[in-house]
Parts: sequence; C-alpha cells; structure tokens
Amino acid sequence: MDVMKLMMSDYNVETINDGLNEFNVELYGPKESLYEGGVWKIRVELPDAYPYKSPSIRFVNKIFHPNVDETSGSVCLDVINQSWSPMFDLLNIFEVFLPQLLLYPNPSDPLNGDAASLMMKDQKQYDQQVKEFCERYAKKENITKATSDEETDDDEDVTDEETRSSDDEIAGYADR
Repeated sequence: MDVMKLMMSDYNVETINDGLNEFNVELYGPKESLYEGGVWKIRVELPDAYPYKSPSIRFVNKIFHPNVDETSGSVCLDVINQSWSPMFDLLNIFEVFLPQLLLYPNPSDPLNGDAASLMMKDQKQYDQQVKEFCERYAKKENITKATSDEETDDDEDVTDEETRSSDDEIAGYADR
C-alpha cells in the first residue's frame, strides 16, 4: 500500500525485478539549496518486516554531502537508521526526511569525512564542491545512464557496486 501511494504521487518510481520490495525513486534537490537543479536516483529496499523495520535508502548517483557515503551512497539519518517508526511512510522519506538532509547537513555525524571537514573549515569551497558534483553527477541524463548501465550485461566501466547488483539480480532469478 505504501509503495503504491508513492507510485501514485509525483515521484518517478521504477521497480526492480517486478517486485515492490526494491525500487528506485527520482529525488530532485530542494529549491533554494545547494542541491537545487540536481536529480538523484535513490535505491529503496524494503525489509520483510517493513513498516516495522526501516527501509534501506541509498543514493545511486554521486552526491557530495557529509551524511552520505561517497562510495556506497548510504545515508546517515537518525530517523531512518535509529528512530524509525511504523507511523512513517515512504512519502515522509521523500517529502521530508531526504529534503531536510540536503537542506541541513550535519557535519558532526559524517559518513563522508572529507565533505564534513570541508564544510566546517571552508564553507565557500564546500559549496563549490557540492555544485560541481551536482553538475557532474546529478543531471537527468546521469540517472538515465545509471539505469541503462544497471540493465546491460556489458563489462565496460562496471564498478564493484554495479557488479554486486548484477550478481544479486542473477541470484534472484536462480531462486525462481
């Protein structure tokens, strides 16, 4: 029900393996923020115990942010990782939690130490780096390309993360 509510909203939701437990959602940077104009593909994985257990949320394309791991895209957000409640739903994540994370980074609890350090030492340089990452990695064509890369079996420019995803998908098909 929760996934269907998200799919009927204004968000572009792309299911993976024709199920509702794993999917991608397009997230646009909040207006009047450093991330405005950026578009990110967010991978959502719902555990079997959802909504009693929090979903796994990660950025697929790169983002420069103190609370997002630059390599895995994992998000450090207490409301998702520690204080999750079944009262929350997927719309809360995309309409409130992630936009708030982008608007108000917390450099004192970082997953990306470089971003946190730069933010605390040189705000102007940090702002420039965020904008450069948005320009390089957070355009509509970047997330479309990321989808194409995930769907192809070509070995060109495949990262470890993409390889792991492909292996998981193949393993999933073997179980059917």
